[in-house]
Amino acid sequence: MQTTRLSTTELGETGLEITRVGFGAWAIGGAGYDWGWGTQEDDDSVAAIHHALELGVNWIDTAAQYGFGHSEEVVGRALAGLGPRPYVFTKGGQPEGPGRTTVQSLRRDSLRRELEGSLSRLGVDAVDLYQIHWPIPAEQIEEGWSTLAELKAEGLVGHIGVSNFSIAQLRQIQQIAPVETLQPPYSLVAREVEEELLPFAERERIGVIVYSPMGSGLLTGAMTRERIEQLPEDDWRKRSARFQEPQLTEHLALVDRLRTVADRHDTTPGAVAVAWTLLNPAVDGAITGFRRPDQVDPIITAAQLELSDEDVATIEGRA
Repeated sequence: MQTTRLSTTELGETGLEITRVGFGAWAIGGAGYDWGWGTQEDDDSVAAIHHALELGVNWIDTAAQYGFGHSEEVVGRALAGLGPRPYVFTKGGQPEGPGRTTVQSLRRDSLRRELEGSLSRLGVDAVDLYQIHWPIPAEQIEEGWSTLAELKAEGLVGHIGVSNFSIAQLRQIQQIAPVETLQPPYSLVAREVEEELLPFAERERIGVIVYSPMGSGLLTGAMTRERIEQLPEDDWRKRSARFQEPQLTEHLALVDRLRTVADRHDTTPGAVAVAWTLLNPAVDGAITGFRRPDQVDPIITAAQLELSDEDVATIEGRA
């Protein structure tokens, strides 16, 4: 498979040289569970992954919870026969419960079962990065992190990290084993991590990949009031406050500002939104979700997009 050259950066101190934009596989988990994105065609998903790799993307981030294994199965199908393959990152800690609902468990035996399933579905002997998906239940995070350290020592995972952890929780588990990576939500509509968490990660030399840099589709430029109204009932965004008033008017105004900057660079609002997250010195990479191959090209440009101070002032409503 032919690839183009995207700029890369080291993910923390892992030694992994990752492209600034990676393929996020949440949405391709499809529908039928409590955090689904509605019906998704697997052939479209595979084609989207292949196209992103052709454009030079060199890592995929998924999780066992995305469709309770379905996302990983699709990723495994896309990677079958490829060589060299991209880095594969996945997560554990949210096994399937009754009625295809998410259960929270960081128990040793549960995490080991989840990883075994992930390795099988992905078709790999080891994942390059294994992450605790959520620090829930809080009283189990030390057991969970000890388990990930064991899995790394056994060679089943190359590196270990966490997602959605606070500074206090990071400090707590750092006593057990070094935290190599952190995956927080970060976008123009979710900036809470800017003040303390990202500077902490930078000081501690923890690699950071951010998720939902386009606000789960809200900042792509394609999301309108009409489209939100037409989202299927099994799309979790239908229930999100960010997609409803009073926040919606404010967010659509932000998209208009992103479009102004996008026009300056002959790109898309979504690419500008992603590029904005990459300006933060703590951020190594941004996870971008694609459901069809035609969605890939407009966003991949974010990896090379250089925003000026004037652009940032426009985006943030200061110009």
